[in-house]
Amino acid sequence: MSERESTVKVVTNEHSRDVLAKAKRIVVKVGTSTLTYDTGRLNLRRIESIVKQLADLANQGKEIILVSSGAVGAGLAPLGVKEKPKDLVMKQAAAPWGKGFYSICMKSYFREYGHTVGQILLTREDSMNRSRYINLRNTLYALISLGVIPIINENDVVSIDEVKIGDNDTLSAVIASTVEADLLIILSDIEGLYTANPQTNPDAELIHEVDVITPHIYEIAGGAGTSRGTGGMYTKIQAANIAVNSGVHMVIASGERNDSIEVIAAGGLRGTHFVARDSKPHMKKRWVAFGKRLKGSVTVDKGCADALLKKGSSLLPVGITAVSGEFHEGETISILFNDEEIARGMVNFSSADLDQIKGCNSHEITSILKIDSAHTEVIHRDNLVILR
Repeated sequence: MSERESTVKVVTNEHSRDVLAKAKRIVVKVGTSTLTYDTGRLNLRRIESIVKQLADLANQGKEIILVSSGAVGAGLAPLGVKEKPKDLVMKQAAAPWGKGFYSICMKSYFREYGHTVGQILLTREDSMNRSRYINLRNTLYALISLGVIPIINENDVVSIDEVKIGDNDTLSAVIASTVEADLLIILSDIEGLYTANPQTNPDAELIHEVDVITPHIYEIAGGAGTSRGTGGMYTKIQAANIAVNSGVHMVIASGERNDSIEVIAAGGLRGTHFVARDSKPHMKKRWVAFGKRLKGSVTVDKGCADALLKKGSSLLPVGITAVSGEFHEGETISILFNDEEIARGMVNFSSADLDQIKGCNSHEITSILKIDSAHTEVIHRDNLVILR
């Protein structure tokens, strides 16, 4: 078995998920394909089953946040649209139809089981702006303290590409990171991550545990799922990357089973478990790495990678070998080594300036850029998050 493949476990011991049973704050994401039939209509029986499980967890003293899709999907059938539109305006036209009915159903079911919910609509801007990010966190904490179950959706009606989150897998991971959740459960139309595509390969096996997310994990993740959903397995791996590097355990499991949530929350063997890092980055670092949108990347040499990973150093220009993308000072970029993302951070130079000073010593910055720069680091270690 190669080093890249040694991070996954097809078989795991029965006690490896005991940590999940201890989770106090749980974020659950439910996708469009789980909430709707192939007709586009809401699957009311499944919605009630999900609500019942979440209400029962809340009764046990767990703190629950629900991130859901379904507004656009549920709005397609009343409009006579059979396939999910790719055009953003058409999606926005469908969203109000679906969101209204879906919201009524959720509130009604939760009320039936004795719980109050609060709906929150977000765009990417709500996490990109630091003050709004902090306000979002405080609002969620306040709702939880009042015993309210927040239901979070992307604001499909007003989102444009520049502020669109893109998929609710990413949204759920950002929320889990923001509130320092213990566990993120993503329900989908597939049981979890497999060693190959189970729809085309009969020998594909379910991977029960992933310790480290490597390029190999992305390679086997495959493409998008159904015509009604946005996120395929690839986006779920991206979400897992955010979650585990924020100190949050994550499980991908089938939403078609009526007990997946309660089994996972009890520490049972269901789906694929992505193991969280032992330490959680400071809130500001979580915002830098996962709240803001990635604008580009730099590639570093081995000496630089070792300094970042083993010594906790800042990123200096001398170790940079390539610059990709167009970005400005203060934006978040990826740091790559051997085509693998090893860190993220808030950059002190634009891509244009960085292209000029890459490979140079810090004392040469002023003479090369012909400015009196206040920075000698490309990314200071206080604004840098190591990924594993």
